[in-house]
Amino acid sequence: MSELRELAATTRRRLVEGQQELVAEWRRTGHGGALLAGRAALVDGVLHDVWDALAMPEDYALVAVGGYGRGQLYPGSDVDLLILVPDQRHTETESTAAPRLEQLIGLLWDIGLDIGHSVRSIDQCLDEAERDITVQTSLLEARYLAGARTLYAEFEQCYDATLQPALFFQAKQLEQSERYAKFNETPYSLEPNCKESPGGIRDLQVILWVARASGIGDDWKSLADADLITMPEVRQLELADRQLSDLRIQLHLLAGRREDRLLFDHQEKLAAAMGMAATAAKRASEVLMQHYFRNAKLVTQLNTLLMQVLTDRLMPPRQGPPIVINEHFQLVRDLLDVREEDVFQRNPRAILECFLLQMQRSELKGMTPRTMRALWRAQGSIDAAFRRDPQNRDLFLKLFQQKHLIHPLRRLNQFDILGRYLPAFGKIVGQMQHDLFHVYTVDQHILQVMRNLRRFAMPELAHEYPFCSRLMVGFDKRWLLYIAALFHDIAKGRGGDHSQLGKKDAARFCKDHGIVDADADLVVFLVEQHLSMSQVAQKQDLADPEVVLAFATRVGDLRRLTALYLLTVADIRGTSPKVWNSWKGKLLEDLFRMTANVLKGSSVLQLSGVAERQEEALRVLRYHGLRPDIEDQLWQQLDTGYFMRHAADEIAWHARILYHCPSTEKPVVRARLNPMGDGLQVMVYVRDQELLFARLCGFFARLGYSIVDAKIHTTRHGYALDSFVVFAFDASQAYRDMIGLIEHDITELLVAQPQLPAALGGRLSRLVRHFPVAPEVEIRADERGSQYLMSITAADRPGLLYAIARVLGQHRITLHTAKIATLGERVEDVFLISGKELAQTATLVRLEQDLLAVLQI
Repeated sequence: MSELRELAATTRRRLVEGQQELVAEWRRTGHGGALLAGRAALVDGVLHDVWDALAMPEDYALVAVGGYGRGQLYPGSDVDLLILVPDQRHTETESTAAPRLEQLIGLLWDIGLDIGHSVRSIDQCLDEAERDITVQTSLLEARYLAGARTLYAEFEQCYDATLQPALFFQAKQLEQSERYAKFNETPYSLEPNCKESPGGIRDLQVILWVARASGIGDDWKSLADADLITMPEVRQLELADRQLSDLRIQLHLLAGRREDRLLFDHQEKLAAAMGMAATAAKRASEVLMQHYFRNAKLVTQLNTLLMQVLTDRLMPPRQGPPIVINEHFQLVRDLLDVREEDVFQRNPRAILECFLLQMQRSELKGMTPRTMRALWRAQGSIDAAFRRDPQNRDLFLKLFQQKHLIHPLRRLNQFDILGRYLPAFGKIVGQMQHDLFHVYTVDQHILQVMRNLRRFAMPELAHEYPFCSRLMVGFDKRWLLYIAALFHDIAKGRGGDHSQLGKKDAARFCKDHGIVDADADLVVFLVEQHLSMSQVAQKQDLADPEVVLAFATRVGDLRRLTALYLLTVADIRGTSPKVWNSWKGKLLEDLFRMTANVLKGSSVLQLSGVAERQEEALRVLRYHGLRPDIEDQLWQQLDTGYFMRHAADEIAWHARILYHCPSTEKPVVRARLNPMGDGLQVMVYVRDQELLFARLCGFFARLGYSIVDAKIHTTRHGYALDSFVVFAFDASQAYRDMIGLIEHDITELLVAQPQLPAALGGRLSRLVRHFPVAPEVEIRADERGSQYLMSITAADRPGLLYAIARVLGQHRITLHTAKIATLGERVEDVFLISGKELAQTATLVRLEQDLLAVLQI
């Protein structure tokens, strides 16, 4: 045992010192390939010595697999090993091998190697490879290390005999499709995985794996020798590979472990380590990421090209003569092919025609490799003269009027043609957004919004957002919405109001492209106002007819309202999967319907809908078997504001619970599944008490729930009738199972009326730590001066609303309504409040200071 401990200690030192030398040499020379190969060789030597020192069975073999088998070991990567055992083992070997294997693996962990290992016979390897493409790929890169060479040679022979290149390629295609889907089909997440994301290292590795399995070779030069790629493409691939490799090396060294995600925690340090400095307009991290995204775009282009080239080589279909489409293009199988390789140089207009055909002809599944290469060579043809040509302008506009728009449009961006035709768009390609709720670069967000709009028009997807689909189907000239989406964020990063700057760009585009005035006015309006509908819906009191009237005046007509609603839903859904929820959807739909009624001629009195809501609530009560007038005793204590702020279904729900106990001395707490979508709706009815709202906020925060809507009402006889919509932070919680607990625990809390606990602490998200929001508090009187609107902007965190409510309670401020708007990691809440302190400047300032103090991170 002492010998093994000594071996572990000396080997650990050897590894540490060897890696330090390799890193020092890499920092001096910048040769990443030498570092990866050097670390693999260092580990090779250690494993060989350990294998010999433990006197492992002579008929066993130690094999490197995966990236280690390839001879490349990143600083934080696992060491993947296969211990190959014979199919028929002698009794003596079998009885002594198991303890030695345990000893081997334990020793390797002791010396500091992160080992991933398997113990298999040749038959077991082949069986696993047949079942699992990941295992088959790992074994493809197997490399002998120590032990029985004859056993390893037999394994190689058997593996090669069973490997079917075409089937292997098909499996890798499917695997890549699944991997792309996992990352939402885009390289442009703000925190991408430099190994697994589209455009990452894996996109290059899959090409080399297929080439190796096919016997073509295992480096980029081999593909050129096989006439699959050109030498300029070899240089592009080598450069892209080297850039990704250097980035991953730096990332592992910075993190001190295996880490492939370019998290915000690392981006600024990575930029400094790679010699990138801030500019006047961009942080160093933004410069780094823009470089990364451009490289990722190149990698996805090359991957697309090579996957098609390999398809033609490994699975050549029975090919008839090309089908001529027009003078420039032909159909080869189901791919668009240029009839002459210089067609784009001779006739640059064919560049746009190429994408128009892909949109018009559903049988086209992509482009042939020579068409892709011809497009790359022709990018420089799109210049100012090209952009001014009236026929080119007509062709570009036609692209947005086609049914099959999105995939060709993504290719248009992937080949840099969209950015060359619209230089303003070219400036936002790969541009980061540090606003705590966008998770994509600006250009990819725009394409996501256009994709969402297109999905509204697809009958097979009408179940996703039925109301949007109905509106979209009835909307004339849908392509105008796509143009508005293209320009809505195009001016980000220039400084100033991007809505106003984008409005000017959109107006110029419409004029240059001959869009008629009425349609141009709609596009310009949408770009200028694309944020207004979400701001009104989430921050203002929709129960106030004046709010809806003002919004209707801003919109002007039903066509504009419909277009703005569709763009707003598509825009919010295109920021991040986490930002959209059913509650936001309800607020936007409510605002749409109320505004539409105004535009159709409804009066303010009709807009309030009090009589209609009461009538609908009565119908629901009668449906549930309650006798007429049973609600009178409760409703006499409720003012008009209550009926304006609550939906008919909610009014009826309250009445069914409270009709028999409007003056109860016990708290009444009821919860139900939110009829409008996710979450729970909770009603609290109790004789009014101090700090009630703060107690309830604290309860929900401790339970792990966020309040997305709060309606606070005080009856004429002094009871609080408060209604909340709450969501669980943990989406796996079953809401139905929590109803009884919530009703019981809140009732006990309101009876006991304990002292408020200290403000709750909670872990801040990485986004908030790296991109903090400066807190803002604004309190202003309403037009009558009796109540005040308090607007709060801050970084979201657990217990934030409780901290706010606690301060309001300490200052004896009465809360009437709360509009809770959470945009990713940023909250923008609006409260309607009243209280004596608000009328005096000194106490008002003190309240604002106390609020800012609890909002500060």
